[in-house]
Amino acid sequence: MLTDIRIRDAKINDLPIIVDIYNSTIPGRMVTADTEPVSVSSREQWFEEHSPSSRPLWIIEYEGQVCGWLSFQSFYGRPAYNATAEISIYIHQDFRGKKIGQYMIQNAIDACPRLQIKTLLGFIFGHNQPSLNLFSSFGFEKWAHLPNIAELDGIERDLIILGKRIS
Repeated sequence: MLTDIRIRDAKINDLPIIVDIYNSTIPGRMVTADTEPVSVSSREQWFEEHSPSSRPLWIIEYEGQVCGWLSFQSFYGRPAYNATAEISIYIHQDFRGKKIGQYMIQNAIDACPRLQIKTLLGFIFGHNQPSLNLFSSFGFEKWAHLPNIAELDGIERDLIILGKRIS
């Protein structure tokens, strides 16, 4: 089953599918604080901030189809935090429930020594129990709880920051 998964570094021509997958999650109000679809052009600078050698952006292919992506983002943008990164995983709704998220988190953890990352963070809404469970299953612990920090459709939502030391 998971032998059908392929991970590769994203190329600029992948940006439209990255944005499509991202935008497909907005209506569910579970994984992003964006409330309206984003454009490909608005994500170009974000794309350029990634580097295969330190902050990769991976495309996930399942049975030959792009089904999701995983990004490593620098935390707080200051040099003292260079060994800390936030990971984000977005999987197209048609491919959820196939253990792709588990596979990707394990690959992210395994890549940390090569990427010189010692701490991984996940920023997850408090009502997104599936993602909280997924990260927790890999030993991520609750490091912060920011109550009522986001408002989605008139409902205030908590943000949970999960962390894991890699080395």
